[in-house]
Amino acid sequence: MRGRVCSRNTRIGVNGVASNSTEALRLQGVAKHYGSARAPVKALDGIDLSVPAGQLFGLIGHNGAGKSTLFKLLLGLISPSQGRLWVAGSEVGAADFREARRRVGYLPENLVLYDNLDGLETLQFFARLKGAPATQCAGLLEQVGLAEAGRRPVREYSKGMRQRLGFAQALLGEPQLLLLDEPTTGLDPTAIRDFYAQLQRLRERGVTLVISSHILAELEQRVDALAMLSQGRLCAQGTVGRLRERSSRPLRLCLRAEAALLDTLPQQLAGLAEATTLHWQRDAAQQLTLDCPRSLKMPLLRLLGGLALLDLQIEETTLEDLYFELREAA
Repeated sequence: MRGRVCSRNTRIGVNGVASNSTEALRLQGVAKHYGSARAPVKALDGIDLSVPAGQLFGLIGHNGAGKSTLFKLLLGLISPSQGRLWVAGSEVGAADFREARRRVGYLPENLVLYDNLDGLETLQFFARLKGAPATQCAGLLEQVGLAEAGRRPVREYSKGMRQRLGFAQALLGEPQLLLLDEPTTGLDPTAIRDFYAQLQRLRERGVTLVISSHILAELEQRVDALAMLSQGRLCAQGTVGRLRERSSRPLRLCLRAEAALLDTLPQQLAGLAEATTLHWQRDAAQQLTLDCPRSLKMPLLRLLGGLALLDLQIEETTLEDLYFELREAA
């Protein structure tokens, strides 16, 4: 029995639970436990998560945090111990999920390929498995920069070339949802730049992208939102900006000015509310490094904007620092 549509944005699944069609995926109380009931290993423990369609969504966490387990649950490769999951409007494991699964592409962290096949044969093999047109294969090789290596056996491919071939197989069938587990492993800086440029083009076409990575600096300026996993639990989620607002870490401002201005600046800052929370350090190069709480960001910038500064730089809290802070607070 297929789900019936009850309105423009809502779909009723086979078990009568509403699922918003603007969501690419949704998890409700999802847990995955291994081992005995007395001493279970909790790979995931009570995850509630929603990813809107068309987003570039990041999934971060330490090794063993549960990221790969989450991907396997979304693909229906394993079953949850508790909770429910929806992908592309269909509940995982329901009668209509097989059809929804065809609209999902997946690049695993550790991709296994047949070394005796060449690149084109490899894509043709995966195309048959997925029911995708074999005519897509040559174009996908060109898209990932492997057109000239298409007839070389995979055993001669470097790690980065294997990774690009894996990305090509994930794109077979023009999926509307891509699950990418550590996709830039083995890629050089140029290939990483090209990879994210391709993700942006896919996103502009409405494809939803869920990407797991340990390289947080890659994700910081690229994701629309992200979720942080730690020990199988969701410790934080939201945009990078919203997560920064939760942080207790101060902003850092680095400014340069003439010595006379730097001499008087402490007195000018004293008029700000909470000025006692400001901390600064001056060096011999006429540069002042100023740490301040986020609540003073705009008052401080208004004050500094009226001064004859030579230069001003603002250093935001990095995603890496946010991860460790929010993980410890969870």
